[in-house]
Amino acid sequence: MFFDQSPFAVRFEWGAAGIDGLGPVSDIVVIVDVLSFSTCVDIATARGASVLPFPMWDQSAADYARQKNALLAARRSVSEAGYSLSPLSLVGIPAGTRLVLPSPNGSALSLRAASYGTVVAACLRNAAAVAEFVRLRGGTVTVIACGERWSDGSLRPSWEDLIGAGAVISHLPGSRSPEAQTAAEAFQQTEATLRQRLRECSSGRELSERGFAGDVELAGEIGVSQCVPILIDGEFVAYRT
Repeated sequence: MFFDQSPFAVRFEWGAAGIDGLGPVSDIVVIVDVLSFSTCVDIATARGASVLPFPMWDQSAADYARQKNALLAARRSVSEAGYSLSPLSLVGIPAGTRLVLPSPNGSALSLRAASYGTVVAACLRNAAAVAEFVRLRGGTVTVIACGERWSDGSLRPSWEDLIGAGAVISHLPGSRSPEAQTAAEAFQQTEATLRQRLRECSSGRELSERGFAGDVELAGEIGVSQCVPILIDGEFVAYRT
């Protein structure tokens, strides 16, 4: 099929359709949701906690958390304390905590990708570490930019996830599809001013105006984490060699 980028070892695509199109021909799927799911996963698992992705916030999420003997994350809110999709809320999460973290993008797509093989979560913080994990594992890899949603539910490709995917791809050896190469070049061209641009992109401005400027700052810290969150039996945990 023309769209599976199968002539190349390193591929790049967007969203659920990208997972379904490339997942069956990939050994590893890397999920990138910079603002904010995969940044949350990196911060939590680096501290020894685990994250259980779940696609939505509703009664089924509460039921799932009870079934798994885990905490259910709250909705992100400046007026409420507790763990949430705010990366800043997770910087003190204790080791051993199991957190159900609903998200219609990063969580839902992580679970979708799990039906095809190994799934890892990447962001700007741990892009190089994830790339090294992929290199050592070998095989073909698809990097998925999750994107955001328009009001009608359709995919809105997002600047931050393109750049986050490119950060991973820029560290990967092997032949790259033109799509993957373009993502890598986008990251390389913006790396020097990345944190400023992250603040100014649509998603960054939205979060800042909602009171979550600190989340944007955490998400923009490039290469500060050596954690590789891997999805095992429905739970992201830090990969241990």
